[in-house]
Amino acid sequence: MIRISCFWGLVAALVLLAGCASKGGEPADPLEGFNRGVFAFNDTADRWVVKPVAKGYTRVLPSPLRTGVSNFFENLMYPLVVVNQFLQGKLVDGVSDTGRFLMNSTFGIFGLFDVASDVGMRLHEEDFGQTFARWGFGAGPYLVVPFLGPSTVREGTGAIVSYVASPVRYVTDDTATRYSLTALNLLQTRASLLDAEQLISGDRYAFIRDAYLQRRDYLNKDGAVDDDFLDEDWEE
Repeated sequence: MIRISCFWGLVAALVLLAGCASKGGEPADPLEGFNRGVFAFNDTADRWVVKPVAKGYTRVLPSPLRTGVSNFFENLMYPLVVVNQFLQGKLVDGVSDTGRFLMNSTFGIFGLFDVASDVGMRLHEEDFGQTFARWGFGAGPYLVVPFLGPSTVREGTGAIVSYVASPVRYVTDDTATRYSLTALNLLQTRASLLDAEQLISGDRYAFIRDAYLQRRDYLNKDGAVDDDFLDEDWEE
C-alpha cells in the first residue's frame, strides 16, 4: 500500500495488530537526530490535522461501509502483491493470489466484499521492499520521511516503485478522481488505526522504530524470525 500520509502511527499500529513488537536490540539508526525531528513534525501534523479528520470519518460512516471501503482498496492494490509473488519466485502463491483477486473483483463486487477469505483463500502481504530483500539488497539505515513515516533506504525505494505501478494511477484518467481515491484510501487506513495506537507507550519514536524494523524483518523472512518480545513477556 502506498503511504503518502502525515501520520506516524500507520506502520506501528499494523505491527501491534500483528502481535509483533520489539524492545532492546541495536537498530540501524545512525540518523536518529534527524529522524526524531522529522518524527516530531509528522506527529504534530497527525495530531492536529489527520487524526481529527479520521475521527470525524468514523462518526459519519458506519463500520460496515468502512469495511467495504477497506476491502475495495485492498483488492484494488492486490495486483502488486501478485506481481511481487512472481518476482520472488513464489509461483504457487502468485497463481493463488491471482485467483483471489479475480474472485473478489467479480463475486465480491469490485472487492467490496472479501469472499475469497470466506472460502479459505489466504491473504498475503508482498511489496517491492520484500522483493528487493529477496534479491539480496541490504535495508540501509532507518529513515523517517516527512509525511511518509518509517522506512529504510530499501523499503523507501520499493515504495517509489509501488507508487509508479499503483493501480490507482491507472484506474481513471481524471486527476481529481485519482486524488480523491488516494485520499479516501489513506483516510480509511488512518481511521482503522485509531484504537490500536493506544497500545503505544514509552518513547514513541523508539517503539515505532523498533516495531517497524521487526515487522519488516518478519515480512522479509516470511515469518521465520524469533519474537523475543513475546518470549520475554510470556515466560513463566
